[in-house]
Amino acid sequence: MDILTEHKDYAKGLRSWRTARCLYYGGETIKQNAEVYLTRRQKEPVEVYRERLAASYYENYIGSIIDWYLAALFRREPVILSEGGEESARAFLAEFVENCDRRSTSVAEFFRSVLRDAILFGRTHVIIDFPRIDQTLTTRADEREVGADKAYLVMCAPEQVTNWQYDEVGNLAKVAIRTSIAGGAAGESVNSNGSHRVYEYDKHIVRIHEVVETEDGKRTSRIVSESQNCLSRLSRVPVVRFDLPHGLWLMERGGNVQLEHYNKANALSWALSMGLYATPVVYSDREWNQITGDSYFIQLSPEDRFGWTEPEGKVYQIAADNLERLKAEIFRVCHLSYQSGWSGTSTKQSGLSKQRDFQVTQEVLRAYGDWIKGALKSVLKTIMDAREETLRVDVSGMDQFDIGEFSTELADAERLLSMNIGSKTLQKQVHKKLALQFLSDMRQDVKDKIAFEIENA
Repeated sequence: MDILTEHKDYAKGLRSWRTARCLYYGGETIKQNAEVYLTRRQKEPVEVYRERLAASYYENYIGSIIDWYLAALFRREPVILSEGGEESARAFLAEFVENCDRRSTSVAEFFRSVLRDAILFGRTHVIIDFPRIDQTLTTRADEREVGADKAYLVMCAPEQVTNWQYDEVGNLAKVAIRTSIAGGAAGESVNSNGSHRVYEYDKHIVRIHEVVETEDGKRTSRIVSESQNCLSRLSRVPVVRFDLPHGLWLMERGGNVQLEHYNKANALSWALSMGLYATPVVYSDREWNQITGDSYFIQLSPEDRFGWTEPEGKVYQIAADNLERLKAEIFRVCHLSYQSGWSGTSTKQSGLSKQRDFQVTQEVLRAYGDWIKGALKSVLKTIMDAREETLRVDVSGMDQFDIGEFSTELADAERLLSMNIGSKTLQKQVHKKLALQFLSDMRQDVKDKIAFEIENA
């Protein structure tokens, strides 16, 4: 794989990634790129188009929808359970859950960003790495002493993953990730002098290339360093790609509708603004060459007539109705019809109908929760395998999204336990689930202690 060559699908994705960012962030981001997304009318004068660009605005529904899903899903953090293993492994896990990227970001907050990017771009990449130590370590005790066994995660913007290859079973075999030498923000990959770094990963080696691009467009690279990657013992690339199912990729489902709403809303806004300035009409048989305006006057012959023209407003009502329909469509394709505030008819939606719509939304939230739990469990298992730990890790929770549901679940648990099924394991598991769900915002070491005490009661 040539690190200077981009994957054939990379160029196709750049435009859609930029569009997804603009539609999600809105505000100044889409204002600065209005020329890309605000359609210019056929033969529209440049001066008029520039004025429309300056007056453009954006009603950000898709961004609010995505933020609502993230807030609803992570209202209660995922519950991480561990069994077996050494005390040092449990201590590492508790510390990792509270700080998974060496920047004091919790696992829940980190994977919230992972899901956000997956909803925006359809996929996301996470790098698993360990601190690089410039000395030879022969035992696990040496690794723990210098902190070489403290894994951490790095999330990559899609623009940074420039090339990749898969093996025969569909796992990543090679991947190239571009970053700025100064370590810029996500999506920022090249310095002002045209130099950047490319991290080339395969199943055993990681190579860091420094790439310099000259003014004539030629690029040269040199290897800065080469070493074994942190998963070389597992013969795996330390980059995990998570693909979101198309049905859950909200930006793909609602992005084009949001762009259509953006253009229609600005067209209506411009028409209304122009309608505020009535156009003078002169009825005359003679040649008309007088200048009209606020500071001018006109002279008419006795048989001439003067008046004003203004739109009747029928097309404005049609446009306004169309905007409401587009807004409702954005919410519908994102499984939030009951939040759109528009049903298409004058009949109000019943409480039972709203409840059924919300049940659909809950199923979508549970699908997101299952996706996050699978991704988190996969990362934690990989880290434990890299550390050669016997600790078994499981992830649960993220399946209750109504504030009042815990009382219902508690009542269900009481009824289940009152049946006296005769299984101590069942009792312990029910007690653990209820306790950890109720205390989901506690520190991981406290939750581990509670689970241990319940298990050994």
